[in-house]
Amino acid sequence: MSRIVIASLAFPLVIAFTTLSAQNNPIDAVASDSPELASFGEYDIGVKTIEVVDRNRIDIINTPRGEASVHYDRKLTVEIWYPAELNEGQEPRGEYKAITRNPEITATLSGRAVRDAEAQRADGPYPLIIISHGYPGNRFLMSHTGENLASKGYVVASIDHKDSTYDDQLAFASTLYNRPLDQRLVLKALASLSTQSDRFFSSMIDADNTGIVGYSMGGYGLVNNMGGGYSDEVTGSFMAPPNNLLQEHATGNSAYRGNLDTRIKAGFAVAPWGMNAGFWRPEDLAGVTVPTFYLAGDNDTVAGYEEGTRAIYEGAINSDRYLLTFEGAGHNAGAPIPVPQEIIDTGDETGVEHYRDAVWDNLKMNNIMDHFVTAFFNFHLKGDEDSLAYLDIPTQESSSQGSAQLIGFEDGTDAGLILEMRTAEE
Repeated sequence: MSRIVIASLAFPLVIAFTTLSAQNNPIDAVASDSPELASFGEYDIGVKTIEVVDRNRIDIINTPRGEASVHYDRKLTVEIWYPAELNEGQEPRGEYKAITRNPEITATLSGRAVRDAEAQRADGPYPLIIISHGYPGNRFLMSHTGENLASKGYVVASIDHKDSTYDDQLAFASTLYNRPLDQRLVLKALASLSTQSDRFFSSMIDADNTGIVGYSMGGYGLVNNMGGGYSDEVTGSFMAPPNNLLQEHATGNSAYRGNLDTRIKAGFAVAPWGMNAGFWRPEDLAGVTVPTFYLAGDNDTVAGYEEGTRAIYEGAINSDRYLLTFEGAGHNAGAPIPVPQEIIDTGDETGVEHYRDAVWDNLKMNNIMDHFVTAFFNFHLKGDEDSLAYLDIPTQESSSQGSAQLIGFEDGTDAGLILEMRTAEE
C-alpha cells in the first residue's frame, strides 16, 4: 500500500524579486489583442514549492522483466500558486529559476506571484487545478496558466514528474505507468493539506472540485483519470512497462475504475498523446464521463490530430466536450511558455523548437488558452453560468461583420481558431 508524505522543500527556488522593466521572460504578459478572459483576476498571487512523496511506488526503471517488482519512494516537486494577501508596500512580482529544454541552460522567468506570501483565506476554499506537463517538461512549462488561474480564485499545483523532466528524463515506460498515478497523488496530497489546521494550505483547497490541465503526456494521464482506460492490447506492447504493469490502468482491469478519483470534475487536455499509438479503442474512450476541453493544432505530428486529439474528442461519446483547433499549429499549440531568452542568447538552437510554433505566436496562444481555461473551469468548478457564453459556438449573427465570432474576442482576432462542442450521448 502506498503512503503519501508531504514536506516543504528545503532549498529556495526563488532567488530574487524583480521589477517590470527587468523582465526577460514574463509569464504574465497579456497582449492588447488577447481575448477577454486572458486578463488576470482580482487576487494577488502567492507561490510555494513543496515535495510530495509516495512511499512504496513500483520502480519501473529498476524492475526487471520477468522478475518481482522493485519499490521505492517516488518524490515529486510541486509548484503551488494561490490567492494571497500581500503586505503593505509589497510588490506583486517574483522570479523563478527554471531549467529549460536544453538542461545546460537555466532561465529566469518573471511573474506576479510572491514567494511564500500570506494566503487569502477569506474567500476560500478554492477549487484545485493540477497542471501536468509533457515528456520532457517541468512544472514551469505552463506557468502562465498557473499564475493566471490563481489570480482568479484557484489553488494551482504544477508537477515536476520524476523521470519526465528536462534534467531527469529516463525510460519512457516510467512515464507511461506513473503519469495517472502522479496526478492522483498530488490531488490526494493537497486535499490532505487543506484538512490539517497546522498546515499552510489549511482550509484553502476545495479538492471536491478539482480540474486537471494536461499537456501531451499530461493529457495521456488525464484521459486515463477521466475514465479512458488504456487498451488491453497495448499493455503488453514493446513500449509498455515490464510485466504487464500498465494493466493497472487498463479497461480490462476490474479494479481500474475503482482507483479513479471522483473529485476530478473537469479536464483540459492539450494535445493529449496516446491515441495515435493505439492506447485507446472506441470502447475505452466511451468510459470517459468527465467534461473535457480539448485543445490542439491540426498539424500536430507528435500526438496526431485526426488520428490523435480529434479522434479522442469524437470517441469520448459519454462526456460533454469541446475541441478548440489552432489551424496550422503543431504540437506546441497553447501550452508552452515562449522560448526563454537565455536559449536565444546562446545562439544554440537546441531546445528552441520545444517551445515555438511555426505558424502561431506563443504569447497569443498562451492568452487564448488561458481565456478558455478560465471559462471552462469557472463553469464546471465554480458553477458560474455566465462563463458558458464564452464557450458558445459562433454563428454568422454573432459578429457585427457578419462572420462567425468567438465570444470575448475582438473582430478578427479569432482568425484561425475553430471551436466545436458535443454533448454526452443519452
